[in-house]
Amino acid sequence: MAADSAPSSFNLTHHFLIAMPGLRDETFARSVIYLCEHSERGALGLMINKPSEINMRHLFDKVDLSLRRDDLTDAPVLQGGPVQTERGFVLHEPMSVRAASAEGEAGIVLEEGEADPPENEPAYASTMAVPGGLLEMTTSKDVLEAIATGAGPRRVLVTLGYASWGEGQLESEIAENSWLTVGADLSVIFDTPVGERYERALSLLGLQPWMLLSEAGHA
Repeated sequence: MAADSAPSSFNLTHHFLIAMPGLRDETFARSVIYLCEHSERGALGLMINKPSEINMRHLFDKVDLSLRRDDLTDAPVLQGGPVQTERGFVLHEPMSVRAASAEGEAGIVLEEGEADPPENEPAYASTMAVPGGLLEMTTSKDVLEAIATGAGPRRVLVTLGYASWGEGQLESEIAENSWLTVGADLSVIFDTPVGERYERALSLLGLQPWMLLSEAGHA
């Protein structure tokens, strides 16, 4: 099965970028990147398959929070990309103020008689909704505070740093066969072990790593 084509005008938001073997940059070699945003102005994404040196327990300790989610304590914090590597980025399922209030998150409890907030109002202070409503990316500490207590989004991926491209840069890299592209599958992000995500993302295209050694990369 061939990779997605790359016409002159296209939008790869909520797609995976899969590094081709010819991409030998140490940061991006054999990487899978989830694109949170792509427009004529550029692109922004998070690598989802490269662990950092710390796990979630260590991250929460560093920000003075006690993580009560046993399913997350040993999960790796990932290297999201080379930009702002000291800053955390949380990719998670959508959480509205209304949903967070229903779960009883601290600070997000509606008082009796208080008007319901808009259905899709984000629960956290600094959240970017990925178009399509499937995921959100949050950079504010309040999402970590919610997760620490056992509330907040259940499916989360945390990175340090992100990847970005300026106007036309990603399109040029795709044209140079640096990347394969395919629509994102959330099971790769949340249900697949980190070390298997590259192969799993390729399988969405019907490919295996050995098949790429002499491939141009795009139909």
